[in-house]
Amino acid sequence: MTGTLYGVGVGPGDPELLTLKAVRILQSVPVVAYPATPQGSAQARAIAAQWLNGQREIPIVMPCMLDRGPVNQGYDEAAILIASELAAGHDVAVLCEGDPLFYGSFSYLLQRLGERFPCVVIPGINSVSAAAAAAALPLITGEQRLTVIPATAGAELIRQTLLDSDSVAILKPGRHRPRLLELLRETGRIGDARYIEQASRPEQRIVRRCEELPETPGPYFALFLVVRSG
Repeated sequence: MTGTLYGVGVGPGDPELLTLKAVRILQSVPVVAYPATPQGSAQARAIAAQWLNGQREIPIVMPCMLDRGPVNQGYDEAAILIASELAAGHDVAVLCEGDPLFYGSFSYLLQRLGERFPCVVIPGINSVSAAAAAAALPLITGEQRLTVIPATAGAELIRQTLLDSDSVAILKPGRHRPRLLELLRETGRIGDARYIEQASRPEQRIVRRCEELPETPGPYFALFLVVRSG
C-alpha cells in the first residue's frame, strides 16, 4: 500500500481559519512538505506550525525569480522526495497558502504525482474571499460576474476586464501597483476599488479610497477588489 498525498490549504494567514479537516490531517500524517524561500522562510508552515508535532519535513525550496526553469527544477526535486515517502507507505501533507488549487503551488506537485499515488485535496480559504471578508465587501450578487486576474497580465487585458466585469480581483499587485492605479483611473473604476494587504494577518491593511494610494510598488501579499457600486 502506498501513502496518500494530501494537498492541504492553510488559508490566507490567520491560523484560526484552517478547517477542522486540515487540522486533523496535519496532526495525523508522518510527513509534511511546504514551499520555502532559499533563505528558509516558509509562510505556509508558519501558519500551520501550532498543529505540527514533530513530523519529518520536506522544504520545497523555490527561488524568487521569473525564470520558470529553476522553479520547475525545485518541483521536480521535491516530487522525487515526496514520491519516495509515498512509495514507502507514508502519507504526506503538502501545505499550501490559501487554497491548494487556486493559484496554489500544490497544483504543480499534483501534475507530477497525481496519477501515481492516491490524492486528497483539503480546500482552504483563498485570498479573494479573505480580502472581501476583511473589507466586509460583497463581491457579487444576483447575476453579477466576478473575474480574477493576476497583476502580471497585460495592460490591455486588465483594462478590458475592468470595463467588462461587475467585480474584479487583481492579485499580487506588488511592483505593478502604479500601473494598476493608472488603469483604474483610465477605466473609471478607481472609485469602485478597495486595496487590501495581508488579509487576515496582524499586518492587515485596508485602503477604501484608492485615490489616496501612492503610485509606488507595494507588497506581494495584497490585492485590489473592484466592485461596481449599485
